[in-house]
Amino acid sequence: MIAIRDQNPTSSRAVVTLLLLAINVVVFLTEPIFAGGRNEQEEAIRQARYFTCNAAVPYEVTHGQRIGDAVQKGVEFETRLDNAYAALEALSCPKKNVWMSILKSMFLHGSILHIGGNMLFLWIFGNNVEDKLGKVRFTAFYLLAGLAATYAQSYVFPNSATPLIGASGAIAGILGAYLLMFPRARIVTLIFFFFITWTVVPAWLMIGVWFLMQLLSGVGSISGGTGVAYMAHVGGFLAGMLLLLVFRPRRDDSTPAALPY
Repeated sequence: MIAIRDQNPTSSRAVVTLLLLAINVVVFLTEPIFAGGRNEQEEAIRQARYFTCNAAVPYEVTHGQRIGDAVQKGVEFETRLDNAYAALEALSCPKKNVWMSILKSMFLHGSILHIGGNMLFLWIFGNNVEDKLGKVRFTAFYLLAGLAATYAQSYVFPNSATPLIGASGAIAGILGAYLLMFPRARIVTLIFFFFITWTVVPAWLMIGVWFLMQLLSGVGSISGGTGVAYMAHVGGFLAGMLLLLVFRPRRDDSTPAALPY
């Protein structure tokens, strides 16, 4: 189930949402995945170095210590540093600021598909949340949701050395807020079930199914591990709902609280 667009008009231009989208795209275009390499392994190592030196790493977040320093002390991680990560054993990233890396992580992506899906959801749901919160509060809301998502993933996997990248944690927070503010808003959705079709469903159904999938996958990842930070999605989503208690949405008659379904 993939959201294509919503039928939920706004009363103001989504300036912050567009700016966040633009920053994500610009940052993505500057990443080394476009630089190429002599071979596949060399390219993978370069990307691993880049993300480890710039993105939040659960071990670093929970211990306040850089991965490179921990490796030199013989610390063993839940995530094995082999193949593409082999070169990281000698990597210290001496200039890395662990806390600033949490912010950077929200704007890093690993592939065109990764950033494409995140930016689609950011645009569909972000403009309405921004419209209700206002630009300043929405900016703070977005960053705090992303921060909560990083900490959620990090404290579930405190010894993981796998970098966390992507805007999905912050966007999950937007989905949580959208669900509370516009539960009956209509979402044009693609459905994959032995065939591909599209339909219009209420936001509570589309977002509810999405969250349930993240929660079940996140619980499963605790024992089996996965390449997706599902617990970051869960943490960001719940944080977005709770943050509405602080960032109270403004009430007006220009934008309906929910469209009938």
